[in-house]
Amino acid sequence: MSQAASANSANNNNGSASAVVGRPVGRSPLRPQGEGNVPFSKMVFDGKRMRKAIQRRTVDYNHSLTRWMQERVWIRDRRDTRYLRPDANFIVELLPPVAYLDHPINAVTTKFVHTSTNKIRYPVNVVRWTPEGRRLITGSSSGEFTLWNGLTFNFETILQAHDSAVRAMNWSHNDNWMVTGDHSGIVKYWQSNMSNLKMFQGHKEAIRDLTFAPSDTRFATCSDDSLIKIWDFNTGAEEKTLSGHGWDVKCVDWHPYKALLASGSKDNLIKLWDPKTAKNITTLHGHKNTVLALQWNQNGNWLVSAGRDQLVRVYDVRVMKELQIFRGHKREVCSAKWHPHHERLLATGGSDGALMFWMTGQDGPIGEQETAHDSNVWSLDWHPVGHILVSGSNDHTTRFWTRPRPGETTVDKFDASQHANEENVREDESVKSFEPPPFRPNNAPPSRVEPPPFRPLNVPRPSNNANETPLFRPPNMPPPMRASQNNGPFGGNMPPGAPPPFRPPPPPHGGSNMEPPPFRQMRRPDNAGNMNDHQMPPHFRPPPPFRSGNGPMPPPFRPPNGPPAPPPPFRRHGNNDRGGGGPMHPPPGGNKNYQHHQPYNRGQRRNDGPPRNRRHH
Repeated sequence: MSQAASANSANNNNGSASAVVGRPVGRSPLRPQGEGNVPFSKMVFDGKRMRKAIQRRTVDYNHSLTRWMQERVWIRDRRDTRYLRPDANFIVELLPPVAYLDHPINAVTTKFVHTSTNKIRYPVNVVRWTPEGRRLITGSSSGEFTLWNGLTFNFETILQAHDSAVRAMNWSHNDNWMVTGDHSGIVKYWQSNMSNLKMFQGHKEAIRDLTFAPSDTRFATCSDDSLIKIWDFNTGAEEKTLSGHGWDVKCVDWHPYKALLASGSKDNLIKLWDPKTAKNITTLHGHKNTVLALQWNQNGNWLVSAGRDQLVRVYDVRVMKELQIFRGHKREVCSAKWHPHHERLLATGGSDGALMFWMTGQDGPIGEQETAHDSNVWSLDWHPVGHILVSGSNDHTTRFWTRPRPGETTVDKFDASQHANEENVREDESVKSFEPPPFRPNNAPPSRVEPPPFRPLNVPRPSNNANETPLFRPPNMPPPMRASQNNGPFGGNMPPGAPPPFRPPPPPHGGSNMEPPPFRQMRRPDNAGNMNDHQMPPHFRPPPPFRSGNGPMPPPFRPPNGPPAPPPPFRRHGNNDRGGGGPMHPPPGGNKNYQHHQPYNRGQRRNDGPPRNRRHH
């Protein structure tokens, strides 16, 4: 497929598929002013540290599809077919695989495009494209579904679909429903928006494969319990049970347009079933070991099977004989998939990570990647357009493969181990260089200079460099005082109308030691008027003298420089001196009833002073 719409992208970097266009992802961050080449991972944009710059490679097939829809109107047969020339200048004339039905070699996808890996790595057991080809769904051993973008191959979302490993996944022919099975035997229905509408226990052991009938009204599942069950899709009820295998059933596939089921088992047998009567029609004895994968061809006549005997066999059910045997895998063959448009082309994956392409009528592989993965290739699936093949492996990775563009060859070998080492090195570098970004408001310009820590105003600055970044100060706070400035009362410039800044009080006694001073003695009179020494705290403030009546208010207490003066003696009320005090001596005339006792203060009398509001109780 048109992997690039212009010839200028033919020489793409990193040895990537010339089918691949490199472009950076996201907006360009603002580069700090006055700085040189700052690493992209160090830049902060919108309060977040930017990710490491990567070349997002994509396989753009929109141009080729549009061109094909325009040209197929006047193409009558192969006489009007245009053939590509092996030159980069003819990339713009590249058409989708369906336009080259007579040349299936055009769809051999040996060019590596991208590797997709989850943060928490698990083996990828099954991979399936959505019917429209916009996304890829992968099922892992953790029971999670991961959705990858079908154009740029980046991560979109992840959801916990099953409680155990996902083992089987298939879409209905009407593209509306997806049915999955897990290792605990549970079957679930999913809509295209990934909403789960139904689930039930289908088998007692792990479900290995499932397939839909041509009418989508029924589907079949196979399990390690050596049974094949046929279910009514609408009700979820079991209709038939096909028993005949002597061991685990590893794969099952429904004929594209007939009532015919094919199954492969650990007993090395391939059986054909009548789903209406639940009877075994025939058995194919070809493999010498477990049959791990099988699939009907779109023509309905060929059946491909792959097993642990390192062989790929193609059967013609019209004569019930082997059509061809493909030998080339060095280890057991785990998966096999026919091309959606070229009926002669198929891809297989081995347990050694090898990816091979075969064509009926040719003995050897027409394309291969011996080190496509580091471990078993559990699942393969072609894009609906047919220009991309995706592989899911036991090495926790999902890889995308596309066809070379005109002017390129298929001799480029991909080394999965080297690619994994490069990815690990990049991850280690990104982890080492990661630092949490400092907080910055959204409207602040990006800068790598952080504000210094808080420092009191009376502490001198460590440097007098004028070019140094000033300290952080609230907007309403006056500038700090300088020791060399004596223009104001506090030794610095004061803005008009602004209060002086707060300064901490000097330590007591002017010393550097902050120990409290000892108590000092204060002299207080006793009842006889003698002055006695008492231990009083240094900051003790005596109460104001007692006042009775409407006498004048004594002045506020002011601490003298010397020892405090004694308070005046108490004076009782006289006959003509109310509210005042006087010496305690008998009245003139010698009143015999005079008693030496402290008179009590009865408060203000009724006729004393101005009238007041009195409240009667």
